[in-house]
Amino acid sequence: MATAVAGAARPELFWHRMAIGLAVFIVLGFLQFALRGFVDPVAAPFWVHLHGVAMLAWLALLIAQPTLVLQGNLARHRKLGRVGGVLAMFITGLGIFTGVASLVLNRFPPFFTPPYFLALTVIESLVFGAMVAWAIRRRRATDWHRRLMIGATIIILEPALGRLLPIPLMGPWAEPAVALCQLAAVAIVAAYDRRTRGAVHPATWAIAAIVIATRVAISLVSMAPPVVTLAERLAGG
Repeated sequence: MATAVAGAARPELFWHRMAIGLAVFIVLGFLQFALRGFVDPVAAPFWVHLHGVAMLAWLALLIAQPTLVLQGNLARHRKLGRVGGVLAMFITGLGIFTGVASLVLNRFPPFFTPPYFLALTVIESLVFGAMVAWAIRRRRATDWHRRLMIGATIIILEPALGRLLPIPLMGPWAEPAVALCQLAAVAIVAAYDRRTRGAVHPATWAIAAIVIATRVAISLVSMAPPVVTLAERLAGG
């Protein structure tokens, strides 16, 4: 009996640990950036703090959900899932607003051009929201649901990576480096798939494809004349 229970809990343990790993990585990425004096929290607009609080709430939710499953509390898991859906949509809208407002106030990193920064914030926010919506739609297929929720969080690893990688020194290699780091996180899930299923799950392949498509889309959209015009106008250029 004990062996059976341990075997049943093992999948939730992996997703629980994966959620903790992503959360710790993101928090440390932002924390070390602040401790090194690259940001002044007091001078940041209120919406920047609101975005930070919303993201911390998302990471806490990402950890709490597999914890509730481990505890057998599926009723609270479902109830919290509805809250998570609303939170994800709020983060999506707030992410787009933050990107646009940062351009207007010239608070974006100097190594990004205005069109690239606009494409980056809008596309990543929309992809995150779409993946969470997809995960909620597939909530009864738990194998897809778990992977898509983790995949949505992998998409928004980019801001933390931007604070950990030497982006200003990387030039054209910055974009591939971010993609490779995100794909490394996907590879952890793929390794788990092979260990437990004997093959990579279709949802994991989908996440890898979305990561690559997102990075390509950001680069292409940032070069589109309407986006360039809009971004330059927002930035006062």
